[in-house]
Amino acid sequence: MFNKRKKLNDFSQKYGVNLITYTDPRNSVAEQFRTIRTNIQFTAVDKKIKSIVFTSSAPSEGKSTVSNNFAITCADQGNKVILLDTDLRRPTIHKTFGLKNNLGLSNYLSGNAKLNEIIQSSSIQNLYVVTSGPIPPNPAELIGSDRLKHLLQELGKEFDLLILDSPPVNTVTDTQILATVTDGVVMVVPQGIATKLDVRHAKESLELVHANIIGAIMNRVTVQKTGYYGMNYGAYR
Repeated sequence: MFNKRKKLNDFSQKYGVNLITYTDPRNSVAEQFRTIRTNIQFTAVDKKIKSIVFTSSAPSEGKSTVSNNFAITCADQGNKVILLDTDLRRPTIHKTFGLKNNLGLSNYLSGNAKLNEIIQSSSIQNLYVVTSGPIPPNPAELIGSDRLKHLLQELGKEFDLLILDSPPVNTVTDTQILATVTDGVVMVVPQGIATKLDVRHAKESLELVHANIIGAIMNRVTVQKTGYYGMNYGAYR
């Protein structure tokens, strides 16, 4: 276990991604991810949420780091979790977890791979990964295909929770498409980086397709007294 943790930590440091929920689970930020997990679970009292899209309004706002750490906390709870890199333009998950990316989501959606060929085990118990695969020339077309719907249906039979790391809402239409075939969307909003105008526009774009926006996570929040960076979760109502 120590060697696996060190190997994943080395990958995280190399690519500048912080998987703190795995490398330092007693950290206060890791505890905040567990709080977010609980809050999202309580958000879905009427209907169990099995598939969640994590997105942001613009690039480089931390949605991949948040979705990856959230997936780890859910797997730690004993759930069988699968993390999908549905950002077919700027994929990162294969780098974060040190996985091969020669075969992934784009291969399956284009009909060049079977489902069992694209699911990879991670270094974390109960957490599985579908990487993006090679960057295709037609990401939106693949994301909007019937094969994606079939993929989610099949994965839903085998896994307790599907977590989709998707592109920013304001840059491409992919996330709007994903929002129509999943149970909920979580917006990642970095303090001091995301503008109110961009966040409002992203929210309105998701509402146009009747997305179930279950909440927002404000990350990179500086706590005045301690100086550390944390997160706050809020539900859209």
